[in-house]
Amino acid sequence: MKSRRNFIKKTSIAAVGVSLLPGYTFGMNKNSDKLKVGLIGVGLRGTNHLNNLLLRNDVVITVICDIDPKRISLVLDNIHKAGQKKPEIFGKNDYDYRNLLASKDVDAVIISTPWLWHTRMAKDSMLAGKYTGLEVSAANTMEECWDLVNTHEQTGTHLMILENVNYRRDILAVLNMVKQHVFGELVHFRCGYQHDLRFVKLNDGKSAYGKGVEFGEKGISESTWRTQHSLLRNADVYPTHGVGPIAMMCDINRGNRFLSLTANATKGIGLHNYIVKNGGENHPNAKLKFKQGDVITSTIETANGETIIVTHDCNLPRPYSLGFRVQGANGLWEVDGNRIYIEGKSNPHKWDDASEWLEKYDHPLWKKHGELATGAGHGGMDFFVINAFVESAKQQIAPPMDAYDAAAWSAITPLSELSIENNGEPQNFPDFTRGNWIKRKPYNWIKDTF
Repeated sequence: MKSRRNFIKKTSIAAVGVSLLPGYTFGMNKNSDKLKVGLIGVGLRGTNHLNNLLLRNDVVITVICDIDPKRISLVLDNIHKAGQKKPEIFGKNDYDYRNLLASKDVDAVIISTPWLWHTRMAKDSMLAGKYTGLEVSAANTMEECWDLVNTHEQTGTHLMILENVNYRRDILAVLNMVKQHVFGELVHFRCGYQHDLRFVKLNDGKSAYGKGVEFGEKGISESTWRTQHSLLRNADVYPTHGVGPIAMMCDINRGNRFLSLTANATKGIGLHNYIVKNGGENHPNAKLKFKQGDVITSTIETANGETIIVTHDCNLPRPYSLGFRVQGANGLWEVDGNRIYIEGKSNPHKWDDASEWLEKYDHPLWKKHGELATGAGHGGMDFFVINAFVESAKQQIAPPMDAYDAAAWSAITPLSELSIENNGEPQNFPDFTRGNWIKRKPYNWIKDTF
């Protein structure tokens, strides 16, 4: 931790961003050498962001907001131990965050709240002129996707979607390989969110770990809100961990774009079976009919002729995997099995262990700062996503993952829902850049990223 503090104190990483609109400077106190950050939502994810920010000497936490007094108490203790002054506190009601946004003592805001609040809070933050960091997914409906884009264009205020998987070490190594044409011309991708979350979605805080069967008002943490989506929506409600990294590899919104999507869903039995197994057939929740299919498969076509298969699989027993596959004219890489095949380099028809390839093409960011990311969360990638946010906000430039990305990646949720409702009927992706994807230059993740 000390090494990370020293790094931030002594080093400023410069970068060049790209956007559709000129960058306007709102809220930044030019007389201060520290970025003044406010946090809206300090649950588990928000607290993780807070702890990484507290290790930096170029950031001061000036305001925090959460409607749970226990979370406020916890983070105040963390802030005190880090040697920072007590921030101003908000959280009297659901909309007290707007008073936080009215504060002149805030340059940038990080939003880590339940999904239904993401877009409205991000809109209000941009309207208040605050550089905005938004947790995933960024939006739930197509209207909300457009709200993010329209508000960014209306205000000139930047929004960064905080997709940490884009900074995962193997992902950035494979991106390096993509940019150096190791796979040749790109053809096909697979990705998704395959993560057994039954214990997260059904947790009352009283039963043994992983054996709870309650949600909503009787639940704790994410089970108070996340499970309701599985009850009411048959859609890929959490697409960005998978599609975000793939989007940067095939330059979505920057010379390429999503064109159409088809989606299908299996039956939904996973959560019901879990409730019966751990709560009994007579438990009230055993009578509920969960709408979300256990495995949802979406296929996306791009303007440049690639296909992307995105899978959502969170309600059945399984090991964790984001299911990445990157395939081109010269070969392919698959994360499951850590394997790679490159024509002319690999033995014919035999997989290679990908470890040597990933080490050879290790991204410059990880080569230089990998040690500093130790302990930052999620294998170190949380360090890099927060660092990119802070450096972009300090310079008031477009972030590596912007409002157009937030909209395009999140649009998979409402489009998959529509396609499933209509027996897999293709759905057209809106062009959130209004044609500018054709002339936008790809973001240089090798040189221009933080």
